[in-house]
Amino acid sequence: MDVGLMVTAFGDVDLADVAVRAEDRGYDAVWVGELWGASGVVQATEMACRTDEIGIGTAILNVYSRSPAVLAMTAASLDAAADGRFTLGLGTSTPTAVEGLHGMAFDRPVRRAHETIELIREFTAGTGEPVDYRGELLEAADFPSIEASVPIYHAGLGPANRRVVGRLCDGWIPHNIPFSRLDDAFEEVAGAARERDRDPDEIAIAPYVPSAVSDDPETARETLRRHIAYYVGSGEGYRRAVATKFSDEADRISDAWRSGDRAAAADAVTDEMLGDLGVAGTPDRAREQLRTLVDETGIDQPIVVVPEPASNEVAEATIEALAPERL
Repeated sequence: MDVGLMVTAFGDVDLADVAVRAEDRGYDAVWVGELWGASGVVQATEMACRTDEIGIGTAILNVYSRSPAVLAMTAASLDAAADGRFTLGLGTSTPTAVEGLHGMAFDRPVRRAHETIELIREFTAGTGEPVDYRGELLEAADFPSIEASVPIYHAGLGPANRRVVGRLCDGWIPHNIPFSRLDDAFEEVAGAARERDRDPDEIAIAPYVPSAVSDDPETARETLRRHIAYYVGSGEGYRRAVATKFSDEADRISDAWRSGDRAAAADAVTDEMLGDLGVAGTPDRAREQLRTLVDETGIDQPIVVVPEPASNEVAEATIEALAPERL
């Protein structure tokens, strides 16, 4: 089974050390996010320089705060640093991040994603010919394309964003779409791919799989509950994704979170939601859940994500228990 790991810091272990450990444990790829506090590009570069074979990916860089040209140069440079092991993971992020942090209008996010990815493709085509692009939001001219054959994954949640994946991308990084709904959600990707004469089977499905492992199963479940409550409560796109199956529950969680009652929001996450949105339990039980998840869906590479509320002990146990060499 191909398994990726979202690399997060815990204790006194930095991200590059976790990436080295992941390579030693047989993980197929490490992925690094970016929001605030550290550059995902710099962190990915350090990981690339300190590892030998493991894949390196961004999950995700947003399509607003860097221009398509900067993203293309970044992808080409990181792929060179990683000796061809780099995957560029992109997404629209959220209004809170784009407007509140970057001071940019969260304007037409699906169109922004489409044109950004389309332009990156042209910038990295390697023809040497000047790129001449005129979109509805973005333009570029005169500069020749560079050669960088970098896979592009997109974290499209809604139907329109999933069509961007089908039209343009090598992979899909869904987040908070219930696993039992993934195959249905992928049909939107597949339909858009067929319209462009692309083979849907060549588009990798690499979802975030929030995972918490502990010898105390309730500790693991509570960690995952808090993680799900945070996303449902703080991001409308995530709430809608969860609501594709758990509509009433998502509303209750969201209402509690927005009222400031974080404990009630976590308590509103049901056991059924835990099983359809993540992996939680003892090491043996968590491994069984992950194997079943991959066997029963179209997932190509799960990305193990240690929830933010996890203690150092839970983070350590999760990374060790779900390493491919133990599956």
